[in-house]
Amino acid sequence: MQTEPAKSLVGQEYQVEVGPVAHGGHCVARTESGRVLFVRHALPGERVVARVTEGDETSRFLRADAIDIIEPSKDRVEAPCPFSGPGKCGGCDWQHVAPGAQRRLKAAVITEQLARLAGLTPEEAGWDGTVVPAPGDKVAKGEVPAWRTRVQYAVDAEGHAGLRKHRSHEVQRIDHCLIAAPGVSELGVEKRDWPQIASVEAIAATGSGDRQVVLTPRPGGRLPIVELDKPVSVLRVGEKDQRIHRVHGRPFVRERAAGRTWRVAEGGFWQVHPQAADMLVEAVMQGLMPRKGDMALDLYCGVGLFAGALGERVGDQGAVLGIESSKRAVEDARHNLADLDRVRIEHGKVEQVLPRTGITEADILVLDPPRSGAGRDTVRRLAALGARRIAYVACDPAALARDLKYFAAEGYRPVTLRAFDLFPVTHHVECVAVLKRVPQAD
Repeated sequence: MQTEPAKSLVGQEYQVEVGPVAHGGHCVARTESGRVLFVRHALPGERVVARVTEGDETSRFLRADAIDIIEPSKDRVEAPCPFSGPGKCGGCDWQHVAPGAQRRLKAAVITEQLARLAGLTPEEAGWDGTVVPAPGDKVAKGEVPAWRTRVQYAVDAEGHAGLRKHRSHEVQRIDHCLIAAPGVSELGVEKRDWPQIASVEAIAATGSGDRQVVLTPRPGGRLPIVELDKPVSVLRVGEKDQRIHRVHGRPFVRERAAGRTWRVAEGGFWQVHPQAADMLVEAVMQGLMPRKGDMALDLYCGVGLFAGALGERVGDQGAVLGIESSKRAVEDARHNLADLDRVRIEHGKVEQVLPRTGITEADILVLDPPRSGAGRDTVRRLAALGARRIAYVACDPAALARDLKYFAAEGYRPVTLRAFDLFPVTHHVECVAVLKRVPQAD
């Protein structure tokens, strides 16, 4: 017997009182019947009309947009971007929020995730409860900093560049992205047509004039002649192998951070905010306090940022091992750190490579895992090394909180936690937690 499909509630409108902020760029509200709504474009304490964008009668919760603000928060501002708002670009979460209030929202999310997933108060995590902006990012109400040095543009069927709408493949055409760094904006990607192209990633390196675009053609599509407003290297994603190939110019960009120049090839990972690399290195080194002769590990090491900083501090008698799963990033890291004999970079997944190294102890270690976190098994393996200090760099507070709970089970507790607003106007936030082993009671 065939059952009737659940009735969609998309388009249904509810007048609701908006509750607390939740992880993901929305706030929680409830309908009169008690149904949970995750509402974007709202703020805690507001009264709004929320229109459902996802969900049906059987859904545990509904997603919605605030389409009419009946009672606004004092933290609300007019969104400076014309492409921000219900049904529009999904790139920013907090265009409608004053800058200081954005950081308070992020602090509230971190606090909630620590409590729910790690069982920690801010005090127990060694955190003062603040989210620190990068120097120069403190802007007036109604303004946003231009910080994003890498922008992934989607291209619609007519060849116009734009950005994806929230939780959608639909493209919002734009003529300028307010949070794009000047080096990206000056390329003029939005001003030209991109026939037969599915996406354009624009990269503007920090500390050098290097500019790069990575083109992904549509299936069977040919590459157009690329003529942008500034000199730029061009790479393409191969249709068959999905690898990145050089078309013309350098296959890498040169980034500058921590007193060194870093080669980052083929659109590889690098911090998106121009000041992020320096700020994170400083936080990690202050937390780890490396000593001459230390044995140090840099896990998920990318192109070697932390390994380089550690290598310069542990001295000739020390040693640093970096582990990275991206083969291209490993090649870059080895190139970047070729002058530091005490640094070794291994290719592979941390959980597979570390046991093969024969390393059974380390003095200090830093890990910067993917958004999903390190996980219980990896945490257990790291804790067994007995490091006096561990620095955990996290771009997702939920993953950080989960892993802090796993570390606690192995006898490690955070002594300091710092939070940095390195993704302004979005819900993302970067954290650095420093952990030490807690003496076990007899």
